[in-house]
Amino acid sequence: MKHILLTEDDFDFSDILKHYLELAGFKVTCCFNGQEALHFLKSAKSPKIDMCILDVMMPIMDGFTLAAEVIQMFPEMPFIFLTARNQKEDKLKGLKLGADDYVVKPFEADELMLRIRNILKRSEPSISKVISELISVGFYSFDYKNLQLTLGDNYTRLTEKEAMLLLYFTQNPNRIIKREEILLYIWKSDDYFSGRSLDVFVSRLRKYLAKDLRIEIETIRGMGFVFHLG
Repeated sequence: MKHILLTEDDFDFSDILKHYLELAGFKVTCCFNGQEALHFLKSAKSPKIDMCILDVMMPIMDGFTLAAEVIQMFPEMPFIFLTARNQKEDKLKGLKLGADDYVVKPFEADELMLRIRNILKRSEPSISKVISELISVGFYSFDYKNLQLTLGDNYTRLTEKEAMLLLYFTQNPNRIIKREEILLYIWKSDDYFSGRSLDVFVSRLRKYLAKDLRIEIETIRGMGFVFHLG
């Protein structure tokens, strides 16, 4: 579970956004000004943070100042600025600091979730570096590099997209994964034809994994899928 530090001085907005992030499968820690967030990050007991979402206009310490401190401590930390001001100078300042994105309020929560996931994926090592060993998927053994799914003495040769989809499911188990998220990550498009292709590939994976009853790819109508891995 990815851990996000949300720094936002509007208590009501912070609470709503925290709720959306948690529904999307993230762990969230909230701070209400830059100084509080900085103390949290410097604490010896502070857990690992995977991303920061920083409001620009905050009391005591603003988001830009906090970002500069974060960069000094964690140069590889991805971060997003939130702001109510759609000013070119502010956006340029944020991007020059190294922000991965700059989101102007009001915004759609679903759009923010997609931006966050895309940034986190980009900040991770490439698949070729990560997948160097076999992955256990229930009773199955999944060899991503060789596109092979094995159960006992029997194996199934996967297509590249089948392997990518199975890998994405195994990396995001037991949460709702939106269709758009999968389509943009694997197909790089969320048009009608890509959507139909996704449904075909999901159906194939269900057949490949059918011998382990603990595994289920549940369709959540109107939203996406949950990869249940017991």
